[in-house]
Amino acid sequence: MKKIVLIGSTGSIGRQVIDVVKRHPDEYAICALVSGNGGEAFEKQVKEIAPKFCAVAGVEKEKALNLAALDEADIIFNAAGGFAGAEYSLRAVKAGKTLALANKESLVCAGDIILPLAKKNGAKIIPVDSEHSAIWQCLNFDCKKSVKRLIITASGGAFRGYTKDMLKTVTAAQALNHPTWKMGKKITVDSATLMNKGYEVIEAHALFGTAYSAIEAVIQPQSIVHSMVEFEDGAILAQLSYPTMEIPVQLALSFPDRLHTSLAHMDFTKAFSLGFEPLKKKDYPCFNLALKCGEAGGTAPCVLNAADEEAVHAFLSGSIAFTDIFRVADETVQKIGTHKAESFEDIIQTDKQAREVAQKIISRLQ
Repeated sequence: MKKIVLIGSTGSIGRQVIDVVKRHPDEYAICALVSGNGGEAFEKQVKEIAPKFCAVAGVEKEKALNLAALDEADIIFNAAGGFAGAEYSLRAVKAGKTLALANKESLVCAGDIILPLAKKNGAKIIPVDSEHSAIWQCLNFDCKKSVKRLIITASGGAFRGYTKDMLKTVTAAQALNHPTWKMGKKITVDSATLMNKGYEVIEAHALFGTAYSAIEAVIQPQSIVHSMVEFEDGAILAQLSYPTMEIPVQLALSFPDRLHTSLAHMDFTKAFSLGFEPLKKKDYPCFNLALKCGEAGGTAPCVLNAADEEAVHAFLSGSIAFTDIFRVADETVQKIGTHKAESFEDIIQTDKQAREVAQKIISRLQ
């Protein structure tokens, strides 16, 4: 039986991890639960699951971080949201743990620190994002396999087809109305700007060691093709399913085995279409900015993420317009620039500096 430390248990991914454990009680057990801020939902989980350990990071941060290196755990499942989740990944790889990674900020912001530590300590990182899990599956669970091209799919978000003028007046409620996925608020807005897809390109570069020039993003509106891999002979493999995180979440725990899920099977007795559209960078400035930051390397992606987190929060609270998210992120990146991260403490200081700059820009725009 695999013992799991679940970080970010009350979020969308965390709840799905718990569903997997309930569905396969002979395979998995949760030995520790970590929540960012606790609350009624977390208390209910603790009562129902009765883990050996639990912690609320907001009031007992060090205890929560230490659980990411828990000796008896077989898998650390990091489903924490935002930059705050990166330090859990750092603790896990320092301890040589198997890390199921659903926190993309870990590699976007601190990949240059976390990945060498993982290699040094024999830690295994399993991708959980649906796109990276799809690529991992197409590579037969071998992240180092040689490829010609990675093709990451995107739905296009809530505002696919909108003009620049239309975007100036869109609301938070509209942005949160994703056409195919049900996710947390931050990632849903990032999906609308396609900033999230830019982060996924950066994460794919880190996870699979693929050059940016060999990673392509394409619009797949139905969100059925989760990503594709092209090999040297021109063959392309894809992973398909209805839009769901259940498969990548469960597979991160069960691989190389595949266990039954609660999903409806795709019905090929009924006609349906799979559409693909080119992703036009000029229509998605946040995506373009993320690529530039990824290619610049160093602390640039960390600066971008911090500014984006602040800008999305301001947009959701009604303080700035949707189109201002790009303005805040772009101006922050230009003001701070990039340098090589020497340590995780350097990453933390960069994140703090970027947030301060972004907040000043937001105040000016209000």
